[in-house]
Amino acid sequence: MSRSQGSSSSLKRKRPGLSSPSQSLTDYERKLYDVIRSKKDMGIWTRDMKKETNLPDNVVNKSLKALHAKNLIKEVVNIQNKGRKHYMATEFQPSKELTGGSWYVAGSLDTDFIRSLRMFCVKYIAEEKVATVEKVTELIRGNGAFAVEVTKQQVEEIVRALVLDDEVMEVKSNGMGEFGSVPVGNVCYKCVGKGRSGGLKAIIGAMASIPCGVCPRISLCTPDGVISPRTCVYYTKWLDF
Repeated sequence: MSRSQGSSSSLKRKRPGLSSPSQSLTDYERKLYDVIRSKKDMGIWTRDMKKETNLPDNVVNKSLKALHAKNLIKEVVNIQNKGRKHYMATEFQPSKELTGGSWYVAGSLDTDFIRSLRMFCVKYIAEEKVATVEKVTELIRGNGAFAVEVTKQQVEEIVRALVLDDEVMEVKSNGMGEFGSVPVGNVCYKCVGKGRSGGLKAIIGAMASIPCGVCPRISLCTPDGVISPRTCVYYTKWLDF
């Protein structure tokens, strides 16, 4: 007989006298919760937790519902495998590898936000003639156009994309003329050619151009195949952008 059958009565018994959700668990629930919590901000796929706990499907499914009801775990979207049920402890926030970073909302690329932020970056760089990332961030935060606070890192990533798209150029201040407001040697940015209208283009540019969209091998790409998101160097570089 299997071990789980031999210890069924003890595993199903709840610990008495404990009021905290994490303490009032059956042994099945505790075993599953400990595995999920150990994965921290990476979470774990249901199939993997079944392998690690060696619990039958019905026990895992029942325990997941109980843990979710007690607000100890949450289901999160894994952008690399959206069809898989992925869980993590509620105390953790999903890692960038799972969510795709700040450019994603609920597993979907926020193209409207990217487009708007890109437009404002070009607009303010053009108006200032020369501007640093810090200055552009300050101006964007001050215009009240976004419901969330735009971070310096987000502006920096957008500006880097604009450089790649040849809409703005990166330069170093010499402290003279149009660089007068920027300390000597500091990196700053200025528009290239028709950059004043570049942000109004319909294209979203490098930040939103997921390599999967133009990959000639996309039909052969599978989660566990030779070609997969986990082994794709282009996808990894895009996530790290």
